[in-house]
Amino acid sequence: MLQEKLSPPPGAKKARKRVGRGDGSGHGTYSGRGSKGQKSRAGYKMRPGFEGGQLPLIKRLPEKRGFHNPFRTEYTTVKIGQLGIFEPESEVTPEKLVAARIIKSLRQPIKILAGGEIGHPLVVKANKFSAAAKAKIEAAGGKTEEIGIEAQTD
Repeated sequence: MLQEKLSPPPGAKKARKRVGRGDGSGHGTYSGRGSKGQKSRAGYKMRPGFEGGQLPLIKRLPEKRGFHNPFRTEYTTVKIGQLGIFEPESEVTPEKLVAARIIKSLRQPIKILAGGEIGHPLVVKANKFSAAAKAKIEAAGGKTEEIGIEAQTD
């Protein structure tokens, strides 16, 4: 089929509505804007969420609006069940966690959580520990050591 013979299917091309071209056109006088009011004026633009002066939905449901704390410290979490791959009595550092592919990078500080069980003693170094994780590691005969957030590098 030749390219110059191609045409859009019937009904695909529609002429634009030409308003303000006399009463005979059906779109004259008020040009489809109705009569008077804010919406009939030139330059009218309503902001998103405006409900005509009624208290907007976003203000009526404050729990949906939320709050974002820009100063919050986001932690990479590691469950102690994941630490079972390390040899007994070995030292688990953030660098070793990256090497073992338990975490992806050292961009965020690391927090050890109590998910799972640990059967052998380990010396775990991380930025933070949950109280339950600390108790489980020490119950297995291991030690926990908190390192400063600024001491960590990528």
